[in-house]
Amino acid sequence: MYTVYAISSEVRNYIYVGLTSNLEDRLHRHNLGYERTTKPYRPFRLIYKEQFETRLEARNHEKYLKGASGKRFLRENFL
Repeated sequence: MYTVYAISSEVRNYIYVGLTSNLEDRLHRHNLGYERTTKPYRPFRLIYKEQFETRLEARNHEKYLKGASGKRFLRENFL
């Protein structure tokens, strides 16, 4: 199973969208600052997650959420 997730910075106006097979570990790494892309924006809270059977399905959904309409969907429904 693969999980597409979105996290929101608690201190800045920033949403990160990612893909993982171990969501708990990935969130832990984001909040500890191990991920270079998100380190300056921590701490984070999980605002969205959805599971997929295949990596291809998950990747396609991740691409959508990273785009303008996907970010608008996240902001309107989960913030």
